[in-house]
Amino acid sequence: MLVGVPREIKVHEYRTGLTPASVRELAVRGHSVLAEAGLGAAIGLTDEQYAAAGARIVPSASEVWGQAELIVKVKEPQAAERALLREGQVLFTYLHLAADPPQAADLVQSRAVCIAYETVTAPGGGLPLLAPMSEVAGRLAVLAGAACLQLPAGGMGVLLSGVAGVAAAHVVIIGAGVVGTNALQVAAGAGARVTVIDRNIERLRQLDLVFGNRIATRYSTGHAIEESLADADLVIGAVLVPGAAAPKLVTRAMLAGMKRGAVLVDVAIDQGGCFETSRPTTHADPTYVVDGIIHYCVANMPGAVARTSAHALNNATLPFVLALADKGWRRALADDEHLRRGLNVCRGELTHEAVGKALGRPWRDPGECLASP
Repeated sequence: MLVGVPREIKVHEYRTGLTPASVRELAVRGHSVLAEAGLGAAIGLTDEQYAAAGARIVPSASEVWGQAELIVKVKEPQAAERALLREGQVLFTYLHLAADPPQAADLVQSRAVCIAYETVTAPGGGLPLLAPMSEVAGRLAVLAGAACLQLPAGGMGVLLSGVAGVAAAHVVIIGAGVVGTNALQVAAGAGARVTVIDRNIERLRQLDLVFGNRIATRYSTGHAIEESLADADLVIGAVLVPGAAAPKLVTRAMLAGMKRGAVLVDVAIDQGGCFETSRPTTHADPTYVVDGIIHYCVANMPGAVARTSAHALNNATLPFVLALADKGWRRALADDEHLRRGLNVCRGELTHEAVGKALGRPWRDPGECLASP
């Protein structure tokens, strides 16, 4: 199969869909790889390394999109990229369609086969292609929030750890999944006072056993969230409903009870955000202020540490890329129900229930799509 990997064009996005190590695995199996020139330059991956691994370097993205049967990316295709998609081409990347109606409409119109990293599942549960970037984003959320709390960034001038004789900052984490747990590890490690809010009692019990009296855990209710916000210096939104739009757990009215200069970091922004006042930002302009509260809502947080993120992502995606290349998309999806759950758009139709419901559009079972000629 001819596999293509274009450069990412989202603002300050430097991750790569395939590293040279991944290219080599495809090449030894007899597949051809087209890599856009300069693909990994920002993170120290040279064209020479890609060529040595077996890729053919081409000068433009249009050549990659125009020739490849399978496109492997990181972020959702931007409008200019979506215009290059063609019928029957396979796209494997993050999509986050529930919060992006224009992208969904373009992908449906393209009649391409679009498989989303974020809805691929694992035999033991979980989202294996989302997990590594959730780990990165959870850890970065605390670092970004700590920076925003500094006075030059508009924050209240609080140090997460405090110092002798001065209380540590209070970090509230809403959601105890992969993002929330990694945020907890960094926040607690930095010496902050941490409260974790979730509706999964068993998960809260596990965290309580591990961290003991170093953290507080609370069952998620509107009252618990509002009460915790009133004492929070930094709030991290780490809520996920696979494939669907994130629920708005923090309303604008709740901001009135918060400290001026407090910080909200919305890691759920790819899925529309879990704060009512959230809107996507970029690394070039990451924050804005609503009612005296700083909002950090960068939609590609792991892109800031692209060298780490690209390798972590490839470790997770490579087995699925190989399956798609070796078997073709029909057989690969038929053989693996977990990869099949990643199918979001197929030849002019939405094929994921949560995405369809979030967008208010009809959807078709992915198995039916596979069975169609």
